[in-house]
Amino acid sequence: MESHAPAVPPVGRRERNKQRVKERLYTAALELFRERGYDQTSIDDIAERADVARGTFFNYFPRKEDLIGSWSERRRAKLMTQLAETKSYGSGAVTQLRQCMFALGRINEEERELTVAMLTAWVKAGRPIQEEPYMADIFAGIVRSGCQTGELTDGLSPDLMGSMLRDLYLGSLYRWSSRKEAEQDAGSLSAELLTIVDHLLAGVGNKPFRN
Repeated sequence: MESHAPAVPPVGRRERNKQRVKERLYTAALELFRERGYDQTSIDDIAERADVARGTFFNYFPRKEDLIGSWSERRRAKLMTQLAETKSYGSGAVTQLRQCMFALGRINEEERELTVAMLTAWVKAGRPIQEEPYMADIFAGIVRSGCQTGELTDGLSPDLMGSMLRDLYLGSLYRWSSRKEAEQDAGSLSAELLTIVDHLLAGVGNKPFRN
């Protein structure tokens, strides 16, 4: 007997309006963070740019810091979408790691000014310590599959490798974001991240170093 999933009820007008207001606040906040910086932007500034009352802001974001979490979550979703589009999880571990690093580089390069502003706020808020290290988990899963297939050296610690790759990514991101815009070469972060993967895997993989 064929079963049917229950129909998802349509989103009501009130809920749609709430979603629009939240998106307007989020968009206004990021515009201001890019223009002025995170610390120089107040909740009043955000509410005024979004054309809502100050109290409305707190209905969606209890603290200004919660915007950092929303930004981080959207970046995570964007990364997962890009990885799915490239079908990286159907490839070998080395290819997956390179595609993942390249995608991370592109996401940051595409919105450099906002990345610099939000990265500074993210660090000041202690998010690197507070948040779940999802990037380390993604890297660890790829390394684990590579060990299982024999593409990577047996006996590696996937969790440790995942943390190492995350640390290397963040270190490159910090260096890249601290450079002056005139020093930013097209694709420089992506290129550096790919080189990091290749250098690291030259010591643990079964294949020769990719030059």
